[in-house]
Amino acid sequence: MTTAIRTVAVSKRFRRLAALDSLSIEIPEGAIYALVGPNGAGKTTTIKILMNILRASSGSAEILGAPSTRLAGRAFSQIGYVSENQELPEWMTVEYFLAYLRPFYPQWDRDLEAALLKQLDLPLDRKLRHLSRGMKMKTALASSLAYHPKLIVLDEPFGGLDPLVRDQLIEALLERATEATVFISSHDLAEIENFASHVGYLENGKLRFSEEMTSLANRFREVELTVDSPAALPANIPASWLHFKSSAAAVRFVDTAFDEARTRAEVSRVFGSVRDVEFRPMTLRSIFLATAKTTSES
Repeated sequence: MTTAIRTVAVSKRFRRLAALDSLSIEIPEGAIYALVGPNGAGKTTTIKILMNILRASSGSAEILGAPSTRLAGRAFSQIGYVSENQELPEWMTVEYFLAYLRPFYPQWDRDLEAALLKQLDLPLDRKLRHLSRGMKMKTALASSLAYHPKLIVLDEPFGGLDPLVRDQLIEALLERATEATVFISSHDLAEIENFASHVGYLENGKLRFSEEMTSLANRFREVELTVDSPAALPANIPASWLHFKSSAAAVRFVDTAFDEARTRAEVSRVFGSVRDVEFRPMTLRSIFLATAKTTSES
């Protein structure tokens, strides 16, 4: 499988602050990869290193098979990049802005441009300074999709947008995702869960996990046991069981390596006979919170 993005032990320090700590990820071509994590986790720093805006303190990164440190000029004709804090030439109209960009991209598709303008309901004659934040994000996305990039990089594109604008951005993105790899950082976990194929969780500059969304969803479960009497926390619990809570008749915990047959066997080994065992799937938000709580307690 061809890799669109690869980082090997990438670290970044700003004086005494370690923004990234030995980050290693591989993102296959065609994936929609979501990098999630709290503010200050290192998501934007990661993207800036990938885009050759910042240099890593150590380690290496590759984009579409080439070192990220060589990204310049024509290489960006294969990459669409949209940032939450992206600055646009506000004195230009939408129409002038797109006309200005066309010569820089040999693969610019005027038919696709027209389709995106219609889909995103963009006003050609409006100056960028007079657009809402949502309209500016839609303009930036349209300008980054019109030339059929092989890689689309989005840094917090949904922050502060109303649901309708988010839906329009996601719809436009997904229609182009069939011909590109998408790398996106976002706090909007509910939206990410609906369309990402892969997810990585970054915290304090360290990657806590990185895997396919289906694999992640399959290995996390909330487990509830019905017991005959209040249960004390056993001493020999598996390392994958987290966040125990017990009441007069129940024990609850999170299993981070769920396999139904194995988990049932481990429940029997640890607790002996129980009246009932229930396994509940977890949302990405629940998994995120369980992981964050675990690292904060360690």
